[in-house]
Amino acid sequence: MKTARILIAPLVCFLMIFSMTACKEKAPDSYVVGISQLVQHVALDAATKGFRDALEEKLGDKVTFTEKNAQGDIPTCTTIANSLVSSKVDLILANATPALQAAAAATADIPILGTSITEYGVALGLDDFDGTVGGNVSGTSDLAPLDQQAQMIKDLFPDAEKVGLLYCSAEANSLYQVNTVKGYLETLGYSCTLYPFSDSNDLAAIATTAANDSDVIYVPTDNTVASNTGIIDNICRPAKVPVIAGEKGICEGCGVATLSIDYYDLGYATGLMAYKILTGASDISEMPVEYAPNFEKMYNAEICEELSITVPEGYSPIEG
Repeated sequence: MKTARILIAPLVCFLMIFSMTACKEKAPDSYVVGISQLVQHVALDAATKGFRDALEEKLGDKVTFTEKNAQGDIPTCTTIANSLVSSKVDLILANATPALQAAAAATADIPILGTSITEYGVALGLDDFDGTVGGNVSGTSDLAPLDQQAQMIKDLFPDAEKVGLLYCSAEANSLYQVNTVKGYLETLGYSCTLYPFSDSNDLAAIATTAANDSDVIYVPTDNTVASNTGIIDNICRPAKVPVIAGEKGICEGCGVATLSIDYYDLGYATGLMAYKILTGASDISEMPVEYAPNFEKMYNAEICEELSITVPEGYSPIEG
């Protein structure tokens, strides 16, 4: 009996030490969340902040973040995604389409939530997308009612004839938006021309051509546009060509009006989804993509005044 006690005592000590070490490495109720953001601009920054705020409100100091920004370089999104996977984070937030595409290619195991994604079927090449991606991917969409954005052009500029659609050809969801809006605008009687640019290096040249040949310009929720609104404004405002924007941040920089979502709210909703996934309350493979519930018609008072544009009722001024 004494011999048995002698043998059991070291074993118990070993198990206690092993258990304490395991707890020290990672408590079962603590989480590391990786954030991959394509570029720094108002909309994406707001989405990331909303996401973090939601998780911090729900989990407090039980959640920590590894946040990385690709600074607009799409290949860097792949480097970031691989780094987060190697770090074995518990969940990845992919903010913008290239970040989502890179994360989805990097792992089929770690849960991935996208945000600021216009259309998941287009972003991920899903022919049969029905609202739920499945596997390890879900998230939120920033898609505004494109038919209503087209109607804004009709409401504000009924006498215009030619609309230029300016977008970055490297962003699949930008092409999706302009093609969709083009269809609505042509139904409304406008002549439409697409003006794709490859990156910020040829934006000025393409924007100049678009301004010279258009009565109105439409820009979608495009990350390259959002990061370079000053270039567009410096071309279109002196040319007296108004810009209708896909979201508030772009409109604030170069547009006259927009029908926009609130990106902070979108990010916050994504954070609530993350909380459910991390705590086991929801299975990401069964979570449908969520959409912004509210949209607001807004106008840029400064540019509207300079271009002598009278905004109809129902629009709110963008507060700086």
